[in-house]
Amino acid sequence: MAEFETDLSPRELLIECNRIEAALGRSRDIRWGPRTIDLDILLYNDQVVDDPDLNIPHPLMGVRRFVLIPLCEIAPEARHPVIKKTVKHLLHELRDEHKVVKCDC
Repeated sequence: MAEFETDLSPRELLIECNRIEAALGRSRDIRWGPRTIDLDILLYNDQVVDDPDLNIPHPLMGVRRFVLIPLCEIAPEARHPVIKKTVKHLLHELRDEHKVVKCDC
C-alpha cells in the first residue's frame, strides 16, 4: 500500500503502473490468475473514473479486508468518492459483519 502525489493523470498513472508490472514480469494470460505483482489504483483524490479498463475508485476496495486494513493504516479518513464513507468506516462495517479483524485504526 502506498500513498503519493503525482502530476500524472489517472490514465497516465495506469499506463505507468502497467509498465512497472511488465518490467517486473507480470503477464496477463489468465484473468484472476496468479501474478508476480499487481498494482491497483484504489483512489485518486475525489475523482471517479468509469472506463472499460480503468475504474476509480477500485470497484472492490470497499469489500476487501486485505485492501482496507493497510489502506486504513495510512489513510483512515480518505473518503470513497461514490459512497461517501471513509476507509475507516468501510473497514468497521466489515468488522461488524465478520467480527474478527486486528487493526488499530
